[in-house]
Amino acid sequence: MPVGRILLAAAILIATSAAAAPVKIGIVNSMTGPEAPIGEDLSNGIKLAIEDLKKKNIEVQAIWEDDTGKPQVGIGAMEKLATRVVAKTAERYKVPLVNPVASKEEITRQGYKYVFRVSATTNDYAQVLLDMALSFGQPKTLGILNENTDFGVSGGRSAKEYAEKKGLKVVFNEAYSKGSPDYRSTLVNVKNANPDIVFMVSYVADAILLMRQSREIGLSPMAFLGAGAGFANAQFAKETAVSNGIFSSTQWTAAVSWPGAKEFAKTYQERYGKTASYHAATAYTAMWILAQAASQSNGDREKTRAALDGGSWETLDGTVKFADYEGYTNQNKHQMLVEQIQNGKFVTVWPKELQSGKPIWPFPGWK
Repeated sequence: MPVGRILLAAAILIATSAAAAPVKIGIVNSMTGPEAPIGEDLSNGIKLAIEDLKKKNIEVQAIWEDDTGKPQVGIGAMEKLATRVVAKTAERYKVPLVNPVASKEEITRQGYKYVFRVSATTNDYAQVLLDMALSFGQPKTLGILNENTDFGVSGGRSAKEYAEKKGLKVVFNEAYSKGSPDYRSTLVNVKNANPDIVFMVSYVADAILLMRQSREIGLSPMAFLGAGAGFANAQFAKETAVSNGIFSSTQWTAAVSWPGAKEFAKTYQERYGKTASYHAATAYTAMWILAQAASQSNGDREKTRAALDGGSWETLDGTVKFADYEGYTNQNKHQMLVEQIQNGKFVTVWPKELQSGKPIWPFPGWK
């Protein structure tokens, strides 16, 4: 499963017969394993949503399952909950499923009636980064390096297609084996291709290693662009020797004016001692929407699906409305943003009207 393996399925066990009864929500997330840092953010966002839902007299009974970052484990977990993280199986069981953050294009391009996605797609991740880069500078060439997973391949393909559409020449395009101990030889090839900008798709452990080894070999393009995921994580930002000046696409920052966003950021910081990520915000939003839809439908799956299909919500993640467009089904048109890490902190730099600080352009080089 791509970034943000968590998917929430409504009323997967016993459909409640009264609105006052607990709404049962199944949650499949990477609580252990290589994606645990992102999984932690997702879990934290959900827990805060459950607390706030209780203030609205909506009691959520969360049933947690750990996929350990492995798709095959996620299959067993979802089957255990009477559904599964893979959209196709949720469709088979007719269980409304809300995807907070997984971005692979195909998830909402298969005509599924029961699958809804809050988050943007890999195409959106690529577009916002490349539009920003073309606005701040005049790059002519692009290098693409992505992990060889669904998420990575989808992200790399989206970047290539959009770059060519915008007149950028792709001079390097390669998928690497996730979790490898050494990427130096691949990065040397990137350096030899001499791209003006480098676009990467990685989770946090690989993102850190890729940047450490980029520093070692002296890879220094006009800009490093990270397609969310590992590059948008607080753990990556703390690696100040290699994270400074790196751009990352994101679905949410505390700089947005969406209702409740700043309050969420403050609460999250106080509760967990770290900056809220977009993973936390989108997970909060998915739980917030799904639990209300299920509660209003008294746990009835078909009514919950209909409520999700026809609803519109003003949330800390912006306006959420599931629509059918451009081949997508039940896809939210999400506003993307770009952050840059400056001295260990995330600064919102794009779009310009939402800037919380000025961008550092071009890449300042290695310390």
